[in-house]
Amino acid sequence: MSLFVKYLIVFFISMVPVVELRGAIPVAVGMGLPLVPSYIVAVIGNMIPVPFIYFFARKLLEWGKDKPVIGRFFTFCLEKGRSGGEKLKKKAGRGLFAALLLFVGIPIPGTGAWTGTLAASLLDIGFKKSVLAVTLGVLLAGIIMGVFSSGAFGALRSIFA
Repeated sequence: MSLFVKYLIVFFISMVPVVELRGAIPVAVGMGLPLVPSYIVAVIGNMIPVPFIYFFARKLLEWGKDKPVIGRFFTFCLEKGRSGGEKLKKKAGRGLFAALLLFVGIPIPGTGAWTGTLAASLLDIGFKKSVLAVTLGVLLAGIIMGVFSSGAFGALRSIFA
């Protein structure tokens, strides 16, 4: 597999909801790609959907909430996003920017750029502020995953070498 194809795989994995950069970086390290270029490719891939999520996901969910078949799921997503966002807002108080950054930046299931951006949109946090918090969160998550992946794969290589 060519180097270009490997980076393309990393790029597209980082765009997938739930998996995002958190899955793309370990895949890159596992494929033997250098960490820094992989990190850059994964960050770019993870951030491309953010403006679309911010401006269109809420509208799409609102549109679909009363439709047959998809209505229940869309309503669930809206309610989950709103309740999670309100909890975040209450806990964070004036530190909503930092809370959003950490929500996106700490790589645990259910957090990430997709969820953080949707929450920011539902909470009516301004676009620029949301994108900055999400970007910084993605950068932080990438560093954490890079360190973890390099350490884990390095340990495995030393064991099986």
